[in-house]
This record gives sequence, C-alpha cells and structure tokens, in this order.
Amino acid sequence: MNDLAKRLAELPPEKRKLFVEALKRKGAQFNSFPLSFAQQRLWFLQQLEPDSALYTIPGILYLDGALDRAALERSLQALIERHEVLRTTFIGIDGQPVQMVQPAWRLALPLVDLQALSGAEQDTELRRLSVEQMSQPFDLAIGPLLRVTLARLHEAMPEGHPAPGTRDRHALLVTMHHIISDGWSLGIFVRELAALYQAQLASKHPGNGAPAATSTPLGPVGTPLPIQYADFARWQRERLQGSLLETHLDYWRQQLGGSLPVLELPTDRPRPAVQTFNGARCPLTLPQPLAAALTALSQREGMTLFMTLLAAFDVLLYRYTGQTDLLVGSPIAGRTRAETEALLGMFVNTLVLRTNLSGNPTFRETLQRVRSTALGAYRHQEVPFEKLVEVLQPERNQSHAPLFQVMFVLQSGELEPIALPDLMIRPEAVYSATAKFDLTLDLQETPDGLRGSLEYNTDLFDEPTIARMVEHLTTLLHNVVADPGQRIGALELLTAAERQQMLVQWNATRAPYPADQCYHELVTAQAERTPDAIAVVYEGAALRYGELNERANRLAHELQALGVGPDTRVGLCMERSPELVIGILGILKAGGAYVPLDPSYPQERLHFMLADAQMPVLLTQQRLRARLPQDVARIIELDAAWPRIALRPAANPPSAATPDHLAYLIYTSGSTGTPKGAMIPHRGLVNYVSWAAHAYHVAAGRGTPVHSPIGFDLTVTSLLVPLAVGQRVHLLPDAQALDGLSAALQPDA
Repeated sequence: MNDLAKRLAELPPEKRKLFVEALKRKGAQFNSFPLSFAQQRLWFLQQLEPDSALYTIPGILYLDGALDRAALERSLQALIERHEVLRTTFIGIDGQPVQMVQPAWRLALPLVDLQALSGAEQDTELRRLSVEQMSQPFDLAIGPLLRVTLARLHEAMPEGHPAPGTRDRHALLVTMHHIISDGWSLGIFVRELAALYQAQLASKHPGNGAPAATSTPLGPVGTPLPIQYADFARWQRERLQGSLLETHLDYWRQQLGGSLPVLELPTDRPRPAVQTFNGARCPLTLPQPLAAALTALSQREGMTLFMTLLAAFDVLLYRYTGQTDLLVGSPIAGRTRAETEALLGMFVNTLVLRTNLSGNPTFRETLQRVRSTALGAYRHQEVPFEKLVEVLQPERNQSHAPLFQVMFVLQSGELEPIALPDLMIRPEAVYSATAKFDLTLDLQETPDGLRGSLEYNTDLFDEPTIARMVEHLTTLLHNVVADPGQRIGALELLTAAERQQMLVQWNATRAPYPADQCYHELVTAQAERTPDAIAVVYEGAALRYGELNERANRLAHELQALGVGPDTRVGLCMERSPELVIGILGILKAGGAYVPLDPSYPQERLHFMLADAQMPVLLTQQRLRARLPQDVARIIELDAAWPRIALRPAANPPSAATPDHLAYLIYTSGSTGTPKGAMIPHRGLVNYVSWAAHAYHVAAGRGTPVHSPIGFDLTVTSLLVPLAVGQRVHLLPDAQALDGLSAALQPDA
C-alpha cells in the first residue's frame, strides 16, 4: 500500500486540497489529473455504494509448464511501472474527483497451494478464490486497483494443452477495477505480461539470446509508451466541448430526446422497485455452418455481421414484447486514436442503438434500418455514455437502467493461448454472478462458429425461460438465413419440439365420455347406485340422492303437463337453495332447457332476458315473485306450489330429449354491449362435466361449495359436476359471506 495514497485518503475532504498544494510546493513527485467521463461515472457510483464489487474485471491465466515465480513477480512490477493507470488512485477534492498517479507501487503476489486437492476439489477451490477476490470491493482512494493471486495446482495437465519438459501447473487470478481497465485492456495485460516475463528470463539467461516475444503486436514492451491514460482523460475533456460537442449532442438529442420506452419483457417475476444486479448466464453456441451462413448473408446485403445479429436480436425482442420502438445498448472500444491502442485503461463506450420495427417489415428491410442506426451512432460515438445521460437527463426510475435495458455484444475473438518456450499461458474469462442489465447477449467469433451466452437478471427470469429464449433466437437465425425476405412477424421462433408440444400434444385432449347420454341421466344413474348418499347440504339440512331424484321427477311430470319438452326454455329465478337444484334437474328431466335468471339482476335486465329467450314457463320462489314481470305465460312459485306438485308420480318421466337437444341457455354479462345468450346442448355439457370431474379430482373430495350466482357459469362447475359423480354440494345462502367456505367443507361428525 502506498503511504501517500493512504494519507490522502484518510484526510477530511476540506484538507486534501491544502495538503496536495503543499506537496506540490515542496516538489513532491506525483501528479493529479482529471478523470475521463467514464471514470467519473464509475467514481460516483462507487461513492454511492462503496462496498459494491459490481464494477470489477476478473480473469484467470493458467500457466502450464516451468514457472519462474520471481520472474513473474518482476514482470508484474514492470507492467505497473509501464502503465501509470495501474498505480493510480482516485480522491475527491472540493467535491470533484481527481486521479493521483503514484510514482511507484510495490504489488504483492500471494501464493496459495492447492496441490493436495483432487482435480474436482481444485477446480471448485480455484473458482471460490476467484469469486472471493472479485467480490472484495476496491478502495479507489487508497488502492491498489489491481489484485493478483498465484495458485499452485497439482501436476495433472489439462487435455490438449501439454507443455514440454514439465508438468507444473499454476493459475494467476487477476482482478482489476473497471475504472482502470476494460475488456480490451485485459488482452493488452496478458500479452505484455507474457512478453515481459520472457524478457525477464532472457536477461536472467543471456546466453539464450533475446527472444522475439519481448515485443507484442501492439509494440515493444521495452519502449516507453507515447502517452498514458491520464493524458487521454485530459485530452478528452479538452476536446469534447464547444461546437464539436454540440454537433454530436444534437444527433443524440434527436435520437433519444423525450420520453423513452421501457422494454417490457415477459418476466417470471415482477420487476423490483429498485434494480438488482444478481445474474447468471445461459450458454449459447451457433455452429460454424450457421455462422458462415450469417456472414454470407451479411456480405450479400452489404452489412457487417454485427448488424445482422443485432437485427435478429431486435426481432426477437419485438416478438417477445410486441414493442416496435426498441433501444439496445452496445459497447464500442472507444480507442479512436492510434496512441490509445496499446494503453491499459477505461476506454470502452456504450452506444444506444434505437431501431423502429413498425409496419411489420421484412428482415431485409430491418437490416437496412439497423444499418442506418448503427452508422449514425458510429459517426457520433465520441460522446461518452455518461455525458449523454448527463445531458439528456432521462426520467430516472430506480427499477431499471436508464436509456436501455438490454445489451448486445459481439467480440471478434477470444484471448488466444500464448506459447513460450517452457510455458503455456491460457487466458480464461471469469464470470461473476451479476447482471448490469435485464439481458445481455454476448457473442464471440471463433473458428468453430459463434459462442457466447445470454446473461440475465435472476430476480426477473428463471433459467428455463432464458434457455427457451436462446432456442428461439437460434431458430430465428436459421429462418433468417433461409429467407430474409419474410416479414418479421412471420419468422418462426418455435423449435420443432415446441411446435409438436403446442400443436399436437397440448391439443391431444380426446378422452372417452358418455356421449350418448343427457346430463340428467348421469344424475339419475347416480341416484340409483347410491340413493342414501348425501347430494345437497343447505343450512345444516341434507338432501340425499334418492330424495333429490324423486322430487325432480315429480317436478318434471308437472312441467311436461304444461307442455315442456325438448328445447323448451324454462326460466329459473331462484336463490341458492335445494329448490334451485330440484328446479334444474326437474327441467332437464322434462326434456327442457333451463335459463338461469339471477334474482339480483336489475329488473331491466330480467325483462330483456325473459323477452329474448321467449320462455313459456318460469320457476321461482314466493319471496322473489314481486321482482318479476307479470306478463310471463306461466310462473310457478316452487315452494308455494310444492304441495300440489308432490302429488305427481315419483318415477322417472319419459323424455324425448337427446344429447343434441338444449340443456341450458346462459347470458353473457353485456359489459361490451347487449347481453347474448349462449346455448349449450347436453352433449357439450356432459363432455365438460366428464372432463372437469377428472381434471379436478372431484370424486376424491369431500364436496364442493356453491357460492357463485346462478347466472354465472362457474356454478355449472361447482354444482353440476359433483352431482354427476356422486359427490355432495354445499349451497351457501346468498347472505352468507365467503368466510363460510371452510366451515361448509368440514367433515361430518
């Protein structure tokens, strides 16, 4: 730890400026510089959540072969001396952050010995160490912002990566804060470390000659860098102002001004009020033939592969959300000048790519729209995302990221292994269990095709949901290649297995049912099998199946004497009571069809239904008579007329009704206009009753409560299904609250 950095960090903010000025007057050897725009945003985010490890960049370097630990340590130290950003800390002075470049920094390289562990245990422990290292927050004011640990592994070599002459294995765990590094920087770090390490060995054994690897593709590591990251930060601040900045900002104001849509993906859970960053990744592989076909399509259409893949991702989002105004973020290297290509530092910028998919365009037309958007963004890429948010001031909502909620990344390739004479260096990415956005599609071009992952927020999505999304994207890409002229709304997303499931398996609902019987015949047969079983329970009294069948038979004979037969509509205006059940069965046994009339309906609705259904007979109860019109052909008050009806025969009446005759007519609510009557035949009712009894395991229960109004079709399920399979129904009086349901279902004493 650097003493000066520590002293500065421990000072109160108001004293730091005075201390820095005093040190400068005394000729202290350190420099302070402004932060780049990207660094400044990360600094502010770290102040808001000082214990957060969200902005760390981890990696593992597997070192297979003869390792000189001292040479590796000197190489790391040389890398720190070469790149000032690796020995930079960040403090606030007068409320504004500055970066302090320290003159020197000694980095520790701790060693962890894992040789005693088995292969599986070793991998698990190595991952744990890596997660532990990346999960420790950095102190930007004190540093260091680079953390390394060397792990000694057992001798077993990974298949396909032999190193000549030795079986030693190590792993170097590397973690940097994003404020001093980015993805491009990690590649520079690996290549320069390899070159410096080989240079160290060459100087230790001069007889071997200076190896060619002392130079990297980005320049000789022994040559001082022409600029440092702090120079870039100062240049960026000086350049992006005045007319140049306004020209760029005018473009982005036109693209992103006003209210921006939030991408409403169908999530497995509601979006939390405050955005979370818990994440996971679902792997994605596009085989070489498909990748080659996508590349060929891009070339034919005058596109880059990036544009084609982004267009397909846009289409997927459109198909999932139905939204045509889509905003997707995408990183860009941000190294627009040759001097920056060899620097470690935070250069990456994020572009917001807004595409309009209205009008159901073809995929070929979508490509043109994406191309236009991308080229415009590239021309104005100098404006840092942080500056864009500052200027546009989008409406902030803590539940999601500003401007966009999904990211798309395409990288040209993975970090390749580096072969030294006695050592193989194999870089490997390490993924933390975080997600900065709802979704991030991350792809890399490899010789075997496109590989990557779909990163997702685990507080929004479950793994099976994302796995299906990956399959849908793959299917979509195959169909895009096959016919880019298709409308995007017609492009197939479903896999063959999903199509089979949705179109065949889920529709394979055919099951045997008594198609040759009417509903009342099911209840009659049940009454003959179990005449003493309880059928209806009401206010402590019970009506058995034999009694129910007998009373319904007497009513049926009465109705037949009044001319009721097949398809005759009989009104039924009753409160929940045993008379209601007797009325339904009596009408059906007579051959007629019942029309439920809820007594709570307004009189205007009752008048309309009576007139529309043209019912010659209406069954009701004495207390409800006053609510009904007087011009109905025949009204029977079932409770008052029962002494006369009870004299009718108790035997099952003959009936001419068949399964194709009407069982009941039920009216819609009329919420969207005039109520409409739906006519249900016996065949349809028996079909539904048979299915529901099986699906809801009605026969295995203790009965079903009936608490819905007679005019609501839920009553068909709760009342008619149990009676068809010998179960009891519990009728809750209209005045009884729903909290009586549990009491109604208590087992009999």
